[in-house]
Order: sequence, then structure tokens, then C-alpha cells
Amino acid sequence: MTHTPRPVGGTRSGPSVLVIGAGFGGIGAAIELRHGGFRDVTILERATDLGGVWRENTYPGAACDVPSPLYSYSYEPKPDWPQRYSGRAAIHEYLTGVARGHGLFDAIEFGVEVTGAAFDEHGGRWQVRTADGTTRFADVLIPAVGQLSRPALPTIAGIDTFAGHAFHSAHWEHDVDLTGKRVACIGTGASAIQFVPEIQPVVDRLTVFQRTPPWVIPKFDTDYSPVQHRIFARVPGMLSLERLGWWSIGEFVSLGLVEFPAIARLVTRIAERHLRKQVEDPGLRAVLTPDYPIGCKRALFSNDYYPALTRPNVRVETAAITEITPDGPRTADGVVHPVDVIIYGTGFKGTEFLWPMRILGRNGRELADTWADGAHAHYGITVPGFPNLFMVYGPNTNLGVGSIVYMIESQARYIRQAVRLLAEHPGSYLEVRDGPEREFNTALQKRLDRTPWNFCGSWYRTASGRITNNWPGTVTSYRRRTRRLKPDDFALTPAG
Repeated sequence: MTHTPRPVGGTRSGPSVLVIGAGFGGIGAAIELRHGGFRDVTILERATDLGGVWRENTYPGAACDVPSPLYSYSYEPKPDWPQRYSGRAAIHEYLTGVARGHGLFDAIEFGVEVTGAAFDEHGGRWQVRTADGTTRFADVLIPAVGQLSRPALPTIAGIDTFAGHAFHSAHWEHDVDLTGKRVACIGTGASAIQFVPEIQPVVDRLTVFQRTPPWVIPKFDTDYSPVQHRIFARVPGMLSLERLGWWSIGEFVSLGLVEFPAIARLVTRIAERHLRKQVEDPGLRAVLTPDYPIGCKRALFSNDYYPALTRPNVRVETAAITEITPDGPRTADGVVHPVDVIIYGTGFKGTEFLWPMRILGRNGRELADTWADGAHAHYGITVPGFPNLFMVYGPNTNLGVGSIVYMIESQARYIRQAVRLLAEHPGSYLEVRDGPEREFNTALQKRLDRTPWNFCGSWYRTASGRITNNWPGTVTSYRRRTRRLKPDDFALTPAG
């Protein structure tokens, strides 16, 4: 289950590597390469601090819905997590400590935004352009910008006409005091179910505009006590056992997406019981009951979201918003809902991979054109026509259940093997062949056709209906597929 990066012998001066992004993906890739003996690794980060989504999302109640012992690198366990489901501050602190412990701060260039990159076939390397007009060169390019880095605002008429304060939850305006205010929350996704219970006690009135109710599952959270911290730190195997338990639950539930529908039915009953227990009003309960299979959209974890919606100062509005007026949202029934503040909990642009960077491969081929019908890649990592380009958290590597950090470790190890192959063939570039990539994605889409993700609209799917985000299986199956890079899947071409 775990993987400890280990030096494979000797320090190598090349190939040179540029990693884009200093979140879990970028840090994990850099650690793996460093421990593989590759020292010429630079991370470009557009912000002034590392952390990715855990730096950006500072809304009240921001936390991970994966238990912290699992949402962490297997080779960097943390025995003193404050909670089982720790908040963003603790996660950001953990990632900062990991980067510092592995000496990566010297490798990170902060405040550098990559705008595009082009592959030079003659030199066999990437030319990377940044917003300050600088061009950098590297043999290997590793985009690790994630799938949930660009907030998505809804396309509602008049959205710029609102006279009060309005912001996306990912850009929370902490100087806006919500005390005694009339607040509209538009959206009921993963962020909203965390910040709604936090702001409900202080606002005068909260209107939650719900387009589609989410499935909500009990969150088996707990505060770890000092005694538990000592046990995790001093008793061999105890923290690993905690991690293994949650990993096993995730693997079990993920089997319900394709192989064993009975598992999905079991989870559905748990969610239905949770709703019945926490919402006594049958009318409100009906409004909050999803009409699609569990797993079609992202299932959410919360113990306080439903209770918050039952409070006297909260109203769940299901009429569609037709426009935003200066006074507030207008719904399809013609009613204007006057509010002082609008908070958009409308998620992220998850299907626009690597946008707005412009990536040009061999013969000036543009990645956006290659992905015109939806992003795809071999194991979510490599794309034909784009040599020496290896993505972390790329297409179809997101999870419906489980820890993305586990997937990142698998991808980082695979990329390290590719870089080693390049080191063994200096002066050449590495490109995945069309056949293996096409064969992999054809089988992947057939498997995806059997998942619940086909039965409703979500950020997992493009406008054409192609599922570009999720992996339709267990993390074990993904790790098994990526455990060994197959040289026959790739073409090694001498530069020039």
C-alpha cells in the first residue's frame, strides 16, 4: 500500500526538469525525482506560497473530506493530525513541512506564472514562457496544476450588476462582515456544505439556492487526543493501521461504481438514513432528496449541513435563477430575493485541463486542438505528439472515492521511470505511441460507460458528455497499471 522513495544510485545532472505548480502533485513529483537521483528539478509556482487548493481556499470550514492519515504522503506520515478530517490550515502546514523537510524551497520559484510552452524537436527540450516575458528551457515538463484550481462562476444574466458584495468561495473576502446580513449562497457543492454551517449562526437570513441536491453521508470525524498522538507516534504500525482502515473502506466503496452495485445501494441507504435522522420536516426532506444514483455527482460528507438548513433563518430555494439584479437573484417564478451578499459555491472548471496555458508539441501541434473533444492521456500522464511532457493529476485520474495523494504517488513513480529512461538515452526525447494511448482510452471510456457518472450532469463531464476527470476503479488497479513503465509504449527519438 505504501511506497517510500529511495535513491536509485548516484546523482544525475540531467535531464533538467520543470514542474508547474507547488501543490501536492508538484511537491510529490519533485520529491520522487530528487530521491531518484535527479537534482536538476525546478518548481514554478504562480503564487507567493505553496499549497495549491489548500493555499487558495480559505473559506470558513474548509477541510478535506478524506481522512488525514490517508490524505498524506505514505512516506511522510503525520502522527499529530488535529482531527481525522483536518482543516485546510493543518493540511497547508503539513505540505509546507514536507517541502521544507525535503529541501524543496530552494527549488521553488514563487510568483512565476507559466503562460505557455513549446517543444523544440531540434533541441529535444521544452521552451517555457512565463507572464514576465521570460523563457526557460528544460528537457522535461511536468504540469502539476490540478483539476480544481480555477473557480467557475455561473453564466447568469446580470451577474455583474449586483449592488452588494459578491465573491466565489475560493476567493473568500474575509473583510466582508456577514454578521446580521442577508446572504445568498448559490450552489450546494463540496465547498458550500462546509461554509453554510459556519456562516448560518451569524447571518440574519441565509437563502441557499439549490439546483440539484447532493447526496450527503455522515462524516465519521473526531478530534485526535494527545493520547492518540502519542500512540500514533510511539506504537509501531498504529498510524499505518488507521491509514489502512480508511484506504480499505475507500477501495470497498469504489467497487460499487462498476463491479458491485449492491455496495452503492448500501451507501445510498446510509445517506437516506442520515437525511431522515437530521431533517424531520418531510417537505424539506423531499427537497433535499436527490433523484439520481449515488456517485453520479460527488457524494459529500457532513454532520452539520442538514441541521443548518433546518434553522429558522435558512431557506432552501429550488426555483432556477434567471438573472442577478442589483438587489439580488431573480428566480423563474419572478421573485427577486433581496440580499446584501452573494456567495458563489459553484465549484471549479474541472474539465479545462492546463488552461489557460498554451501547450505546443511536435510540429507546432496545439494540445487544445488534440483535446477538442475532451482531454485524454495515457494513464492520465502522457499524450502522443507531446514528448517529454508528463502530467500529474491529469485526465481521468480524479477519484470518486479515495485519496488523490495515493494517485499522485503512483504518477510520480511512473514519471521518475520515464526520466530515468531519458537519462539512459541522452540526446533523445520520449513520446507515448498513438496505439497504446488510444487502446487505453478506448477501454477506459467503455468502463466509464458502466459507472453512475453517466446518469446526470456534473463537473466530471464535458459539454459533449465525455467523462474526462475520473478514474473508474480502485486506486490499487491504477497503481498496478503504473507500477512499471513499459518502454514499448513509447518511442525514443534522437533530438534534431
